[in-house]
Amino acid sequence: MMSSFNDIINKDKPVLVDFFATWCGPCQTMTPILKEVKEDLGDNVKIIKIDVDKNKALATKFQVRGVPTFMIFKNGKKLWHEAGTKTAAQLEEIILKNV
Repeated sequence: MMSSFNDIINKDKPVLVDFFATWCGPCQTMTPILKEVKEDLGDNVKIIKIDVDKNKALATKFQVRGVPTFMIFKNGKKLWHEAGTKTAAQLEEIILKNV
């Protein structure tokens, strides 16, 4: 998983990473919000979801302490990191700052 994750975040377009867990209620509420963000921003952003229970090494590497945790990567660099639910408007604003 780590090498394909690195391939994804090393692109010249922002990648929004959603670290989530299947048992996490707030994580489930983010699913339609992330779909809305993708519909609004289209090809300006890539959105990927990482299940922390299935990818413990990745969650540990990026110091994910709670879920949901969101990060934005571009060209392999972490540009933003915040835990907790967000609105589509909040996520879009943060992504557009990093395009």
